[in-house]
Formats: sequence, structure tokens, C-alpha cells
Amino acid sequence: MLALFRIIIVVIYSILVCVFGCIWCLFRPRHPNHVARFGHMFGRLSPLFGVKVEMRLPPGAGNFPNAIYIANHQNNYDMITAANIVQPNTVTVGKKSLLWIPFFGLLYWLTGNLLIDRNNRAKAHGTIGLVVDQFKKKTISFWMFPEGTRSRGRGLLPFKTGAFHAAIAAGVPIIPVVVSNTHGKIKLNRRNNGLVIVEMMPLVDISAFEKESVRKLATHCRELMSAKLDALNAEVAEREASGNI
Repeated sequence: MLALFRIIIVVIYSILVCVFGCIWCLFRPRHPNHVARFGHMFGRLSPLFGVKVEMRLPPGAGNFPNAIYIANHQNNYDMITAANIVQPNTVTVGKKSLLWIPFFGLLYWLTGNLLIDRNNRAKAHGTIGLVVDQFKKKTISFWMFPEGTRSRGRGLLPFKTGAFHAAIAAGVPIIPVVVSNTHGKIKLNRRNNGLVIVEMMPLVDISAFEKESVRKLATHCRELMSAKLDALNAEVAEREASGNI
């Protein structure tokens, strides 16, 4: 019964946000501030799922320069966890098929997100050039999932190098964002689904890797995120066991 109630509320709320969002965006179509605004609206659904989302920002996060944010990508619940920490003037890079999701697809495009065709390698590779070009023209940052797909409980997957190629080509830092484990954690029929921590890490200066390979930069960032993910999961487990959430 609880699961059905949650599903109905989520569907109604999501449709309302998408319809309102599309109308709102028509006044300033594809402005990069839209993504954070409506991402945070979806993030407000976390209490409905019985999840407490704790966000952690590093000092000076509000004054970070143009950057590429990289985050672990677990499942559809990223919309109620990671979405809470998206910063203003940040857009995401997503697959073109998102356009076909009713209501959400149109909002995704109108908010200014960048769409790539994963089935066309030439076009997907050209996205790097487009990202670099956007950095030169606007005050804008990009949010990317370097794993390339949802991990679905398989841990932190190997990283693809597109985000790191773009960062070096544009000369912008990388900012890792790590979300503690949500796989198998959220049960729709369970009232309390515990704690999820979303932590933004300090920026990674890519200048130290300009003479190294892009793969080394990707490996370095993955090691940072993997260690942080283990630490967050351990903290969540300890706090939930003690009831300190």
C-alpha cells in the first residue's frame, strides 16, 4: 500500500514539475541555471522515499570556477540524491534517448542539458569539442558520469575518458561528487530507508596531469572517488546501526 501511494505521488509531482518547468523555461530556454533549479525540485522527493539525504560541500564551493563535475551513477534514485547538490550554471551530459521520456524529456532539453548519441561514435566524440566551446562562451559547468552507465550494485565501474579529455582541452578543474550506496537500500514498502550522504570533494587541479596521459588523470580521480565511497558507506552503516541519522 505504501509503495502504491509513493508511486502515485511521484508520478503526479513529476508531471507537475515537468509541465511547470517547460513553461518556465520558455521564457529563458536552455539557460544553465534551470538544471539546478529543477534538479533540486526532484531532490525534494527524498523524504517521500523515507531517505534522509545529507549533503556536504567543500569550503568555497559557491565560488568554484567553471569545472567538470564527475559523479558515480548508481540507479534512478540519483534523481533524489545527487540532484540535490547540483550547483547553479551546471548542466549535465546525457544520452539522446532521454528525449523520449514523456514530459521529462522535453524539460531535460529545455533546461539546457547536452545530449549525445551513444550509438554514433563520431558524434559522441564531437561532444568533447562542443563542451570545450561552451566553456569559452559561457559561465557554465558540466556534470558527467564517467562510468558511462548505471552501476546497479556493481561498485564503482571503470571510467571512460571523455570527461577528462574535455577538462584538459578546456583547462578547467574536475570536481568529484560521491553518493553513498543506494543499491538495494530503498524499499518502496518500507517507511524508513535510512541515510544517504552526497559529498562534493575539493577540485582536482588538472595542470599536474597535462604532461601525463588522460588515462592517468581518470585513474587518479577514480581512486579518490573509490576511497571516498568506501568511507561514506562505512560511515552510513555505523550511523544507521547506532541510530545516529
